[in-house]
Amino acid sequence: MIELVVVMSLIVMMIGLTMPKIRTSLLSDGLKRTALRMVGMASNLKDEAVREQRSYALHLDIARQQYWIGFAAMTEEEQALARENAEKLPRDVQILDVWFKEGGKVTEGEAAILFFKKGYVQPSAIHLGADDGRRFTLVLSPFVGNVKVMETYVDFENE
Repeated sequence: MIELVVVMSLIVMMIGLTMPKIRTSLLSDGLKRTALRMVGMASNLKDEAVREQRSYALHLDIARQQYWIGFAAMTEEEQALARENAEKLPRDVQILDVWFKEGGKVTEGEAAILFFKKGYVQPSAIHLGADDGRRFTLVLSPFVGNVKVMETYVDFENE
């Protein structure tokens, strides 16, 4: 019994010492945090489009390094308000480009990824980069419900 208590105490101490480091590394890494936010947003947009039976768009402003949500029936005033309240990327993270299966790569200006009311998304990929040289690719597949995250830059233009 004493051995069991000692082993359990050691396990609790090890977990107690490592949890803050794991939490800090996840929360302080702007690139991972941004990727996770975008994955969550894409999942929510897909669900919302089906539930509300209207198409949504994830707008990515490459020049201003920000993103926001819109939908087809928005008035100009609502669009301006959404743009004004856009989520800004952390200082050390950039949207490098957005790739569309139909249309190629958008490297400047604004790109919009469509989420349709039938539950599918426009085939596309978002390329994110950090100041330290790391790159992530978020792949949005039309019929698969999740977003695939790759910890590298995947260039679909050459495939």
